[in-house]
Amino acid sequence: MSFASINKRLNIMRTRLLYSIILLFLFTVFGIQGILAQTALRAREEGVPFEGTPGKWNAITDVAGVTVGHVTIIEGNGPLVKNKGPVRTGVTAILPRGKEFAPVYANWYALNGNGDMTGTHWITESGFLETPILITNTGNVGIVRDAAWRWMNDHKYYAPFYKEYWYAYPVVAETYDGIFNDINGQHVKKEDVYKALDSARSGPVGEGSVGGGTGMMCYNFKGGIGTASRVIDAKLGGYTVGVLVQANHGTRSQLTIAGVPVGKKLLDTLPVVIDPPLGFNNKMLESETGSIIVILATDAPLLPSQLKRLAQRIPLGLTRTGGIGGNGSGDIFLSFSTANKSAFNNKGKEEQITTMANESMDALFAATVQATEEAIINALFAGRTLVGINGNTVHGMPHEAVIQILKKYNRFINRK
Repeated sequence: MSFASINKRLNIMRTRLLYSIILLFLFTVFGIQGILAQTALRAREEGVPFEGTPGKWNAITDVAGVTVGHVTIIEGNGPLVKNKGPVRTGVTAILPRGKEFAPVYANWYALNGNGDMTGTHWITESGFLETPILITNTGNVGIVRDAAWRWMNDHKYYAPFYKEYWYAYPVVAETYDGIFNDINGQHVKKEDVYKALDSARSGPVGEGSVGGGTGMMCYNFKGGIGTASRVIDAKLGGYTVGVLVQANHGTRSQLTIAGVPVGKKLLDTLPVVIDPPLGFNNKMLESETGSIIVILATDAPLLPSQLKRLAQRIPLGLTRTGGIGGNGSGDIFLSFSTANKSAFNNKGKEEQITTMANESMDALFAATVQATEEAIINALFAGRTLVGINGNTVHGMPHEAVIQILKKYNRFINRK
């Protein structure tokens, strides 16, 4: 073998080794689900037409300072063994200003309250969000809330009101993943919460079966995490609105994409399989029993009362995709603004702030509706077939079938 051949082979080996190291690093930091989620084409890239102009990442992280982290837990297969598995769950963390403690103006709204979001009483009363936001499953709210408190203490993510005395009410929201996950086993632990918070970063955000969205179902297809953003016209301030959803809501017949009744065209396509081989009363899937959590961030200088107005526009984006806020659904939304960084203090000092006129908010309302709609559809396009406890199966939405339906309605843009 010649020296040139040996050198060439060594270069190939070095390249492969470097590639393996990079992949190992990415899998360690982001998790394999997060990496895979980013390789899939998103709804806009597949040709779904949306209104408005997205930011660089078309994600909540387009709002400067906002970071997102996921921890995904997938373990075991087969029949449910309570407190052991199989496990299909996780936790998602959103930090309004990254690791920096600088509370933001915030407010919230519930379209239908069959769900939970902790910490909202103080947000209503004070107008500030003083903690990270975490999203998980229904059974893990308490554990995640307690772990968030410990993380805040360990990272000094607080401002003492006297010496080292402090308090906070961590915000933790949930949707139910018990159809596919051993939810009663409470498999999200303190270490998972820490990892989600510590790994939170800006840039692209994993979607679909990641973090808190791992075991979630949307319109009877695989749902989970989705995100999108809008940048309003520079003449109107050029502000950014970013949205992140954990979508676990809706029935198949309700699904609407770009105004097209896609769900009605796919009623018998890839049905949800629950408790095979005996089957499951599919009439239960015809009623709204899921939930959706929506977190909205903006850099527009808004007061808490104005952020309430934005949160109240989120349902308009939800209804564009077919959601109705059914009786069994927990549809809870939180919005915050990263402007006015010096607004918060607990020392009794006066602070000057900048505010936006109510008459100038229409563009933000439109951005909210548009980003919410696209975030939900992104969650569906990122969803991949999931098999959970007892073989319960929810299929990923069939992209090609959806595109063909959109084309028939002249609601398709070829962006490839």
